[in-house]
Amino acid sequence: MIGIPAAGLDWDWSTAADVLPTLLLQFLKVTLVVTALGTVIASILGLVIAMAMRLSPRPVAEVVKWIANIIRMTPIIIQLLFAYYAFLSLDAITVGVIVFGIHYSTYMSEVYRAGIDSVPRGQWEATTALSMSTRRTWTAVIIPQALRATIPALGNYAISMFKDTPFLLVIGVVELVNAGLIYGGNTYRYIEPLTLVGVIFLLASYPTSLLIGRLEKRLAYNT
Repeated sequence: MIGIPAAGLDWDWSTAADVLPTLLLQFLKVTLVVTALGTVIASILGLVIAMAMRLSPRPVAEVVKWIANIIRMTPIIIQLLFAYYAFLSLDAITVGVIVFGIHYSTYMSEVYRAGIDSVPRGQWEATTALSMSTRRTWTAVIIPQALRATIPALGNYAISMFKDTPFLLVIGVVELVNAGLIYGGNTYRYIEPLTLVGVIFLLASYPTSLLIGRLEKRLAYNT
């Protein structure tokens, strides 16, 4: 029987102390930047897609829906690789931000759509009775109420995007997971860096998910 080297399973605190500052100070920042910018793009573009499917003529709305479905059903790794090699003038981080933003905008558009549909019919009738313009109806009445209902779901997708950032390694972006693998390859110590990477993801994601859950309950209670 082939044995597993003991050194590969032993936890070494000096190695952990060496790798932790590097991961936190350098490569966690890359992960957070991609997540933050990608979320901004996805939130804005998702609303645009939802509005386009709602307000555009039916043929246009069907085309938008078809494109969104293709993007949503295609693996994000394939999208990252395609964009990276199709747009060689862009650096890898920029490609990652754009791809994550567009990919998750298709999910967020469905969240917005559900939020818009949840606005009571009486609100629509009231805007008609007050002779409000279409623009005024959406900006002053419909969108604010829809956003209130969609914030928790949008937050959950932001967390999902954060957890998907390791896919960036396929285009050479050195984020948390890739940094851990590189460190392990250089030192032949993988347990410490990859364990710490998992702990960092857990410490960042779990409290945020709890806050989103509390926010969802609070919004539901105040509705």
